[in-house]
Amino acid sequence: MKKAISEYRTFFREFRQTFHTTGAIAPSGRVLARAVVKPLSCHQVPVRVLEVGSGTGAVSKEIVKQIRPGDWFDLVELNDRFVSTLRHRFATEPDFQRVADQCEVLHRAVQEVSTDTKYDYIICGVPFNNFPISLVKEILRHMSKLLRPGGTLSFFEYLWIRRFKSLLANRDERRRLGGVGVVIERYLSRYEFQCDTAWINFPPAMVHHLRVESSNKLESDGEPTARTIRAGQHYPPLRPGAPHSESHHARRGEAHR
Repeated sequence: MKKAISEYRTFFREFRQTFHTTGAIAPSGRVLARAVVKPLSCHQVPVRVLEVGSGTGAVSKEIVKQIRPGDWFDLVELNDRFVSTLRHRFATEPDFQRVADQCEVLHRAVQEVSTDTKYDYIICGVPFNNFPISLVKEILRHMSKLLRPGGTLSFFEYLWIRRFKSLLANRDERRRLGGVGVVIERYLSRYEFQCDTAWINFPPAMVHHLRVESSNKLESDGEPTARTIRAGQHYPPLRPGAPHSESHHARRGEAHR
């Protein structure tokens, strides 16, 4: 309990001081963290995992539970305090200590991660909705280059946040938010194979899982040219009775952090 309170306190402090790159007032809840990590639980052979925007480690805690002998896990975080928190967790918490020799905390932007290394799973927690359109394109483009062909990119977006922000924003900000939505939609329409909603989270969030079959060539707008989606593989819903997926048309424009 004391650790959880400390984690929330650290996160909220950084939210107030660095809202542009933090993007949320609290760490991801357990239901959301488990949902975004779900594809990783299916792996049967050694894999490389990259978490982008690890924060205080709310999602990392679920990832380390899935790390098995032969796996490797890199955590990318730009915030100084969050990096210190993550390294402290690997030094002191049993779940993190168990796999500490198979993990590395990288204090840098994801764009600085070498594309010479390819990852089977990328789990992203960066607040796209706070960034310029060009930066959102740059991050998604680079993560696509980091993915091994057939690899899985998972990320989440908070429900209704973009719409709410647009209601309060000036014209330029609404244009930026709309542009971010267009970039995200292009990736989802091409590569998404699974979508779930984590209602038991503050705020509720939508979880997207994308699979890119080839990421070596990019189109002029910064999107991967591969269009093949390995469809048909579905993961269990978050709760009994929850739908496995939702149509793109039913949910577009409703969310993003």
